[in-house]
Amino acid sequence: MPEDPKEKKENLNSERSTRVLTETSHSQGEGPRLGKTTESPTIKLIEKHQGAKTLFKKLREMSWPLEVRPLNKSLVKDNKWRGTDATQEKRRAFLQEFCKKYGGVSHPQSHLFHMVSRIYVEDKHKILYCEVPKAGCSNWKRILMVLNGLAPSAYNISHDAVHYGKHLKKLDSFDLQGIYTRLNTYTKAVFVRDPMERLVSAFRDKFEHPNSYYHPVFGKAIIKKYRPNACEKALNNGSGVKFKEFVHYLLDSQRPVGMDIHWEKVSKLCYPCLINYDFVGKFETLEEDANYFLQLIGAPKELKFPNFKDRHSSDERTNAQVVRQYLKDLTRTERQLIYDFYYLDYLMFNYTTPFL
Repeated sequence: MPEDPKEKKENLNSERSTRVLTETSHSQGEGPRLGKTTESPTIKLIEKHQGAKTLFKKLREMSWPLEVRPLNKSLVKDNKWRGTDATQEKRRAFLQEFCKKYGGVSHPQSHLFHMVSRIYVEDKHKILYCEVPKAGCSNWKRILMVLNGLAPSAYNISHDAVHYGKHLKKLDSFDLQGIYTRLNTYTKAVFVRDPMERLVSAFRDKFEHPNSYYHPVFGKAIIKKYRPNACEKALNNGSGVKFKEFVHYLLDSQRPVGMDIHWEKVSKLCYPCLINYDFVGKFETLEEDANYFLQLIGAPKELKFPNFKDRHSSDERTNAQVVRQYLKDLTRTERQLIYDFYYLDYLMFNYTTPFL
C-alpha cells in the first residue's frame, strides 16, 4: 500500500507523548465524568490531572513484556485445524523463548503511543492486528472492515477504500485507559513474511509500477545519491530505480530520505518482544493461518480470508525464485548486509537464513 502523504503524522517525540499522557480517559468517552458545573475550573483541572496520574501509574505497573495468554480455542470445533494449531503453538513458544533471552527494554511506557501506532482495532470481536505491509495486510484490513460491519464481503472492497477510507481505528487513537484495556484483554495478532521476500515485494510494488508518491519522494532522492551521471529525466521524475540502488539506500546510515513501513523491520513495526502476540501468522501459510484465526475469534462461518492479489494482479507473486533473480544483481557483501539488517526478524520468527 502506498503511504498516503495526508496520513503522515508528526514525529512521535516526547512533546507529543507528554501531551497525550496528560489526557484523561474521558477524552474517549470511557473515563469518569467531571463534577457538577458549579465546581471551579481549578477543581476540574486538579481532577483531570489526578485521573491522568492514576492511568499513568497503572501503565507503569504493567508487566512488560505483556503476559502471553493461552489461546481460547473453545470456538474451534473442526479437527482439521489440529496441525495448524500445533504449528501456531510452536511459533508462539519460539518467539516467547527468543524474547526471554534477547528482548525487552527498560521503560517501554515512555514510547507506548509509538509502539502501538501500527495496530488496528476491531472492538466487536476484540482483535488487535499489527499491520506488516507486504505480508497480506490489505486483505487483513478488508477482513477487519467486514468484521466491523462496514462491508458485507471482503471481495468487493477497493484498494483505495482499504487504505485511504479511514474506516478502521488504530490503537494509538485511544486514550491511555483504552490502550491499557485492549492490550490486556483483546486477542493480538501479527502476520509476518520472509524478510528478503518482503523487501523484494516492496521494491517491485513501489518502484516497478507508476507511483505518484514513491517515485517523487523516494525515487528522486535515491537516483540523485546512488546513480552516477543520472539523466535529467530520471532526476526529475524519480522513475526507474534499480534494485541495487534501492539496496544502497536501505543500507546507508545517512539515507537521503527516511525509512518507510513497507521495508521497515517487523521488530520496529510491531514490537513483538514487548507486545506478546497471541497469534503469529506467516505469509507463507497465509490462508490457512488466517482462516484458523477467524475460527478462534468466532467470526461468521461464511467469512473466509481472500486469496486475491491486491494490486498488479498480472505480476507473478514474489517468491523465493523471484527473489533469487533480484539478488543476482548484488554482491555477496550486499546480500550479507541485507541479512544483517533484518537479522532480528530472521531470528525471532525462525526464518531460514537465505543462501547468500
